Amino acid sequence: MEISSSKENARVEVDIMRVSGTVDSSNYPEFQKIADKLLSEGANYILMDFSDLKYISSAGLRVIHNTFNKLRSLHKDVSDTELQKQMASGQYKSPFLKVSGLSSTVRDAFELSGFETYIEVHENIEKALAAF
Repeated sequence: MEISSSKENARVEVDIMRVSGTVDSSNYPEFQKIADKLLSEGANYILMDFSDLKYISSAGLRVIHNTFNKLRSLHKDVSDTELQKQMASGQYKSPFLKVSGLSSTVRDAFELSGFETYIEVHENIEKALAAF
């Protein structure tokens, strides 16, 4: 696994994490560490670009979910009750975390885990940045 990060200006400043290779139980702590570092440095909007990611395990998916929760705790966009209602009806998508460039294998894992119900998926970085 390799991760690089950069900042881009969209409507807001977005921190982009470009993750390549594979994310599994052997290296997910590094993925979490980099996401946490961005948050501790003030990131409010994160785009995870997986264009070069070949595989992600449940451990890697947990990092995505943890990052979602940490961003929500910073922003408090809706209450937990309202979040559950909106997610159940398909009306909630995180305004703070988006992903792009999912391969079919990574998309399958993402969808089987139900992440697409609350995290927007975009085909490339440009479209994802435009959605912030």
